[in-house]
Amino acid sequence: MRAEAGAFPLDASTIFIVGRSLTRQFMEKLGRQPRFITGRDTRESGAWIEKAFCAGALVKGAKCVSAEIITTPGVAFLTRKFNFDAGVVVSASHNPFQDNGIKIFLPSGKKIDAATERQIEADVFESSKFSESNGTKVENSASDFSIDSINAAEMQGAYLNYLAREFETLALDDFKMVIDCANGAATNLAPRLFKKFGARVVAINNRPDGRNINKDCGSLHLEGLQKNVLEQGANFGVAFDGDADRALFVDEKGNLVDGDATLWALANYLKQHEQLFANTVVATVMSNLGLEVALREKNIKLLRTSVGDKYVLEELLKTNSSIGGEQSGHIIFPEKSIVGDGMLTTLFLLQAMRESGKSLSEITSGFTRLPQILVNVKVKDKHPFEEVREIAESAREIEKELGAEGRLLLRYSGTENLARVMIEGKNQAEIERQANYLGEIIQKILN
Repeated sequence: MRAEAGAFPLDASTIFIVGRSLTRQFMEKLGRQPRFITGRDTRESGAWIEKAFCAGALVKGAKCVSAEIITTPGVAFLTRKFNFDAGVVVSASHNPFQDNGIKIFLPSGKKIDAATERQIEADVFESSKFSESNGTKVENSASDFSIDSINAAEMQGAYLNYLAREFETLALDDFKMVIDCANGAATNLAPRLFKKFGARVVAINNRPDGRNINKDCGSLHLEGLQKNVLEQGANFGVAFDGDADRALFVDEKGNLVDGDATLWALANYLKQHEQLFANTVVATVMSNLGLEVALREKNIKLLRTSVGDKYVLEELLKTNSSIGGEQSGHIIFPEKSIVGDGMLTTLFLLQAMRESGKSLSEITSGFTRLPQILVNVKVKDKHPFEEVREIAESAREIEKELGAEGRLLLRYSGTENLARVMIEGKNQAEIERQANYLGEIIQKILN
């Protein structure tokens, strides 16, 4: 679930029903009291949303424990580590502070199945006349019930210790790094983690106030990180998003290192260690064509999926591949975790650098990125593009112009009312013209 906090379906009454529904379903499956762990990012709405969910769960007999402010992969890890029946994350990831959301993990790291989701939806629908008084009471009163958060610090520490143990030979004693915490869930965790390895850490955007999460910072806004890396003379910069399940990087020269470059560097690292199963990398249709060409020259196959980490994960598990991810910086290492983890990705990249003795710019060089443009267009209606004659004809015209040396990808955002026009080709000015032309047509028709 993701929406504006306070509006349906992310109002307190509906969230109360979600907690109640999930508990009832788990009681029926398990035959006992279910145990849930919750965690949230730094949005001002996070605490009351967490409370509303737990209120509904407690009414039906669940036990809820809060890890308080923690990353999404942190909740997924703790669900497995401490034998909870489900982990509940309150976050809207890279969205602005007005939005929030709920995602639910099983101990395996997978999200709840579609049947459970459909039943929650049915319960919400059937309870549409449910009195809002309970939900409003949950939002406005902290005294009616409690969430056990006594061990929150211990749980956060357990997650950091797990990451540290996975890379126990990594030493960063002479290494300076800048961390953009996005004023989000990584704020108090990421600096602690990298200091464990001896790094000199400069943290920026690490003063969350409930409203500044992702605001002109983090993985969507890298200009500040690039400037800080150069000013600090740092070896490395990393930017997380609001819930730190993704990470983008800046090299020692101030250049952006996106998810494609990260996949390139780590695929080579895994191949050198004979850990790249079937010489395969999984990425989405958004990954640059240059990555596919470069991997092919190394005898590494690139499998593409639809956009979204769930599709990447499905293909990783289906093919038993070692690494997959998105251009946005969401990278998955299924042998370590089937949940994308920005801090885990950072540690992998640092280990690859230290073992090779190379800088970030050196280990991410080696593939030529084709010019690429992404235009986002606000829409009111997500009508299938192929059913809108003018859009479909214009798209075919552009594809004919691009020929075999480029590609057009037209899709809707899964979380916002946006149409995304992505074009790759040989000439930047030409693909910008094509993308803007198609974007204007989409806006005129669908807005």
